[in-house]
Amino acid sequence: MTDIAWIDHALASARPKAVGALLRYFRNLDTAEEAFQEACLRAIRTWPEKGPPRDPTAWLIFVGRNSGIDAVRKRAKIQALPDEDVISDTEDAESDIAERLDDSNYRDDILRLLFICCHPDLPATQQIALALRIVSGLSVPQIARAFLVSESAMEQRITRAKARVAKAGVPFETPSPQERAERLSIVSTMIYLIFNEGYSQADPRHEAAAFSDEAIRLARLMLHIFPSEPELMGLLALMLLQISRRPARFNAGDEIVLLEDQDRSLWSQPLINEALALLDKALRHRKPAPYQIQAAIAAVHSRAKRAENTDWVEIDLLYRALERLQPSPVITLNRAVVVSKLQGAQDALDLIDPLGEKLGGYFYYHGLRGGLLKQLGLTSQAREAFDRAIALAHSAAEAAHIRRQIDKMQEEATQPVAK
Repeated sequence: MTDIAWIDHALASARPKAVGALLRYFRNLDTAEEAFQEACLRAIRTWPEKGPPRDPTAWLIFVGRNSGIDAVRKRAKIQALPDEDVISDTEDAESDIAERLDDSNYRDDILRLLFICCHPDLPATQQIALALRIVSGLSVPQIARAFLVSESAMEQRITRAKARVAKAGVPFETPSPQERAERLSIVSTMIYLIFNEGYSQADPRHEAAAFSDEAIRLARLMLHIFPSEPELMGLLALMLLQISRRPARFNAGDEIVLLEDQDRSLWSQPLINEALALLDKALRHRKPAPYQIQAAIAAVHSRAKRAENTDWVEIDLLYRALERLQPSPVITLNRAVVVSKLQGAQDALDLIDPLGEKLGGYFYYHGLRGGLLKQLGLTSQAREAFDRAIALAHSAAEAAHIRRQIDKMQEEATQPVAK
């Protein structure tokens, strides 16, 4: 008998390829998803007794395709059949599919599926929700719990995203090299957004905590499809370096531990080694881009055995390069941390004060500003910035971290001055 855990893994691994291929046949997200789900149900019923097919993905595509065609024919009894181009090539193709699906079709199918989820007309929250539902196969309740919204609200969000994609008439043709390069950037952004949804969670039991692992899986998939794309290497390296710190980012009480205070012996060295090798390979292409530079910054931290050994000069140079490539107030905010290490709190404060209008609703802006003001002894202004940060916190862990800064500031203010 085939192990159920193995079947679950096989179905999850096959999902992007299978749904992508079914989308190419039916040109409709709902139909493709329903066809894949039906194929999965048949796999769960038959594989334990008969054993898995030689090519599980091909089997799922073939069964799903036939199931989808049957569903279309049943609906035809109630409504008129769609035009021929709506259902492309309904001939029996078992031998072609079962023998070996064309790798180029796989490439195009997965890319098409990711690009549809990353349609530029969709808000970022809809992009992530649609990708998690269609590409990764998470259930609506899982996604709803992760985003802290009701199941009905998330169902509506996904439904609206699908409707918006259908209305936009997203083309199903293979993208040109230029379009591929442009769309890879969008896909990479979506993957990193998914990663950050999980990485920001303190509680590993939270539904969203698994998103970071799913984002890494998607990045590995994309790099397998496009093995010579240096920015995909940079993205995967960046996520691996960040996730390598996961065991040290929160203490036993789920409180945030800052990078400089983390126990670096808890960092995952195998993940760091893999990331550094990927980054070295990417940089040899001599096509620097934002994810590669961000990965290089994370690499400087990973190579420092202790916080005091961090090469802040190198990090400052990398942030300046990143600002030139991708000007952003958030990047400048991050560079201000480096400036505070090299030049002091006042210079860092001078750098971020002009960002207040753009980052007024950003938790990290007020948290950093409060910390810098605290270093300068401006306690009342620091308290005001910290209070604003607490109001903007996205999690209990973030709010608790700021409250500890306030408590420390108050304790220092009440301590007697040494004579």
